[in-house]
Amino acid sequence: MMQLRKFLEDEGFYRVPLKRLATGHYLFSAKINGVLGSFILDTGASTSCIGFTDSAHFLLISEESIIKAAGAGAINMETMLSRKNKFSIANWELKNMDFVLFDLSHVNEALSQADEDAIHGIIGADFLKERRAVIDYGRNCFYVK
Repeated sequence: MMQLRKFLEDEGFYRVPLKRLATGHYLFSAKINGVLGSFILDTGASTSCIGFTDSAHFLLISEESIIKAAGAGAINMETMLSRKNKFSIANWELKNMDFVLFDLSHVNEALSQADEDAIHGIIGADFLKERRAVIDYGRNCFYVK
């Protein structure tokens, strides 16, 4: 029987290792506009997002947004939008990725309470669906095409 890794890599998917945190979240490193950051992979997040406080860190150009964010116990949070960013994971790259910017302090506070480091953003279902992602929870990794 062919292993999942070999099958997906033969089909042109790129393997990304994940680190399982004490909170149960899965963490990985990636770059936005050439700047390294820490991100949680979250299938329950409808859109990929970056914290307001990290906008300058990633050289993001943002615009007003009428979208209100909700999640993890917070609702009606103000947002901004940053379009056409370069997003890369090691040797894999996407040249046109959009992010919603909003306050991630509630997420980072929860991570802090579990003695985990703060994150810069969340990579959500928009990215996962578009890139045909396959998550291998047994091997703590995911694959993107």
